[in-house]
Amino acid sequence: MSSRQFLVALLATASLAAPPVARAAEVKLAYVDLQRAVAETEEGKAARAKLETARDAKQKEIDKDQEAVRKERETFEKQAATMTEAARNQKGQELQKRIVDLQGRFEKGRAELAQQERDMFGPILEKMQASIATIAQRDGFTMVVEKAALLYAPPSLDVTNEAIRLYNEKNKVAGATPASTTSGSKKSDTSKK
Repeated sequence: MSSRQFLVALLATASLAAPPVARAAEVKLAYVDLQRAVAETEEGKAARAKLETARDAKQKEIDKDQEAVRKERETFEKQAATMTEAARNQKGQELQKRIVDLQGRFEKGRAELAQQERDMFGPILEKMQASIATIAQRDGFTMVVEKAALLYAPPSLDVTNEAIRLYNEKNKVAGATPASTTSGSKKSDTSKK
């Protein structure tokens, strides 16, 4: 039995042992789609735009280098028959080295982008968790769980829109318009998607 299944079984058993009135007063649950919440904040949108710009720039650079290597390979293949064996081997090794170098730079660029994403979204996630904690305390939720861990929960328990609204309210982004921060304008809108 996995630890998650054990925890669910333990919570179910504990809730059955408590009197019905006490259960309703003690446990109040909600859930949040954390990935969507972080992505739909004004800061999350700005971070995503910066990452897309950086990714596009790196992709253009790689595409340019790939095209140069492709042309070099085509030239080599056309001239290979007229080259001496030593020249052909040397040119083939140089070409192979350029291909390996290009692959290495591609992987390095991908790792750099992944690190940039972690660096940009890490602080947003921390502030989002604070917003979720504020909602939980304000509305008396015992627990707020990640939507990805749920098999089923009614939409009325979804506080994602409220988390986005509260986050944007607390963390104003320079240049954000009031209309762009209304993804969950009222607490009663939390059941809408």
